Amino acid sequence: MPHFHLDGLDIAYLDEGTGDPILLIHGFASNKTINWVYPGWVDLLVKSGRRVIAVDNRGHGESSKFYDPAAYGAPIMAEDARKLLDHLRIERTDVMGYSMGARISAFLTLNHPDRVNRVIFGGLGYGMISGVGDPEPIASALEAERLQDVTDRTGRAFRAFADQTQSDRLALAACIRSSRQKISEADVAGITRPALIAVGTKDDIAGSPQRLADLMQDARVLEIPNRDHMVAVGDKVYKQGVLDFLDGSEA
Repeated sequence: MPHFHLDGLDIAYLDEGTGDPILLIHGFASNKTINWVYPGWVDLLVKSGRRVIAVDNRGHGESSKFYDPAAYGAPIMAEDARKLLDHLRIERTDVMGYSMGARISAFLTLNHPDRVNRVIFGGLGYGMISGVGDPEPIASALEAERLQDVTDRTGRAFRAFADQTQSDRLALAACIRSSRQKISEADVAGITRPALIAVGTKDDIAGSPQRLADLMQDARVLEIPNRDHMVAVGDKVYKQGVLDFLDGSEA
């Protein structure tokens, strides 16, 4: 996979296909392969005639790892994405982020609206504004010596996932402890680009997708039936809804 180097930062990414570009931004503790390649997104979008760029966020996958929470945060990672677009000389692109990647996508759209055509927020509704819970149990689980030592249910799930993907657990702990710059309702109301908010109907992490959509000038909701936060990402309803949104044929 290609890498982009700038100011001591190394960002891994993939760049496949030709046509109108779309930038894919993965969720916390995931990476471009787990979030987008394995569930079939890259293949689907390339076959639909698009150029697909998928990034490994800092602290994840093959990109640079940092152990100070100050090195992370969605606004910082949004700037990494913008710099990657500069590196690839992509002036304007569609953007899709999942979970943490949706928050990163929101900051990218807010701070650089001229670079974004349309934006898809996957796995994150009003939780983008209200937050999605206390990060400390997850951080502590990532720092524990053994999975068996973790008692918190959510922390245990993230720790098991990090072990499965052979992630740098200490970098992830720093990432989730980073200062979470709030996005206000007024900020979200300022997103003028067409937006799709795709959330599983059994997702108890994301928050209400409709409540988020109601704040925006041009947003619609895609409900992913009977899917929770962890499995919605590969769902066929999600995929078809995104294709329809991108080609303008959604209801």
